[in-house]
Amino acid sequence: MNGLYLVTPDWDDTDRLLHVTEQALLGGAALVQYRHKTADATQRLEQAGALLALCRRHARPLIINDHAELCIALDADGIHVGGTDASVAQMRTLLGPDKIIGASCYGDLQLALAAQRSGASYIAFGGFYPSRVKQYPVTTAPAIIAQARALIDLPVVVIGGMTVANAQPLVAQGAQMVAAISSVYGAQDVRAAAAGFAGLFVRERVNTPDFSGFSSGI
Repeated sequence: MNGLYLVTPDWDDTDRLLHVTEQALLGGAALVQYRHKTADATQRLEQAGALLALCRRHARPLIINDHAELCIALDADGIHVGGTDASVAQMRTLLGPDKIIGASCYGDLQLALAAQRSGASYIAFGGFYPSRVKQYPVTTAPAIIAQARALIDLPVVVIGGMTVANAQPLVAQGAQMVAAISSVYGAQDVRAAAAGFAGLFVRERVNTPDFSGFSSGI
């Protein structure tokens, strides 16, 4: 796992969501997380299903935020859980060994260690910077990235107010993915914004991230 981790905004316009997401994928986004906190179950099913088809066409994984039943119904590639959601261990038992399971660990190394023991596929730290979308304390110290890389054998995702400029020092410390919402979906040139994040990472080809270790369902 390496590159831009794209998180969707709370957009009700599915056509707009798909169009902008595809531009980001063309710019090099490596993974998409469907997150819509205000949608009802019908809208989530419609949007996530359409995004899954889009991600399949571009050979990228689609992760569902929080909703295990939606992940199962669509056979999406995995799920992301936060500190108040079902545990990583519960998700691993429910979804099986092949799905991607990510865990929000905020600024807590102990949460990250516990997530690894419970079967997480990656860990996410943040917020590092103020976010225009999520409300949380901006208390995560950049030093946690190097600490995690020394102790935990999982990819590290960084979140919270990410721009290409402020993500660069976190990538330099060892972050393998940068999660972004507004910096991509709110950009005037979405494809170029995604390419800017993708360019932070050393990859053989920006548009073909390697997820050979995960089941993509393709």
